[in-house]
Order: sequence, then C-alpha cells, then structure tokens
Amino acid sequence: MVKNSFISVISQEEKEEKGGSVEFQIRSLTNRIRKLSSHLELHRKDYLSQRGLRQILGKRQRLLSYLSKKNRICYKELINQLDIRESKTR
Repeated sequence: MVKNSFISVISQEEKEEKGGSVEFQIRSLTNRIRKLSSHLELHRKDYLSQRGLRQILGKRQRLLSYLSKKNRICYKELINQLDIRESKTR
C-alpha cells in the first residue's frame, strides 16, 4: 500500500504566509484531490470518499472560475504550475 507517494505542491512557508488566498486554497484542494484519487485506486467501492472527491472537485472548480475572472494571468500560472486542465468556458 502506497500512502505518501504523491508530491506535495504546498511548501511550509506558503502555509504560514498565505493561508486564506484563493491560490493557496486551490493548491490545498489539489493536494486533497490527489490523495483521494490515490486512495480510490485501491478502494474502488468507497462511495463516501467518491462523494467527498466530487465535492472537493466542485469547490476547486468554483475557485478556479473566480480566479480566472479576477486575475487571468495568475490563473494561467497556477494551472501550469499544478499541471491541471483549464476549465471549459460556457
């Protein structure tokens, strides 16, 4: 069982400095998403964790949408840094 094989994208200094910023929240949600995804690879029938993952994905999507409206340059940098796909525009 591989528990902590993913790479944390949040440094300790960032945790202390920018705990409430949108960028920090997106980074921490991405960390949680990666943890839950690796957990669900081992435990496919853990439906409560699947529900939690969907909720976290929705929250991250809303924060990314907010950031793209407020600061497009920072949004693009964050997307590239976290290696996640850009959201579809409606």
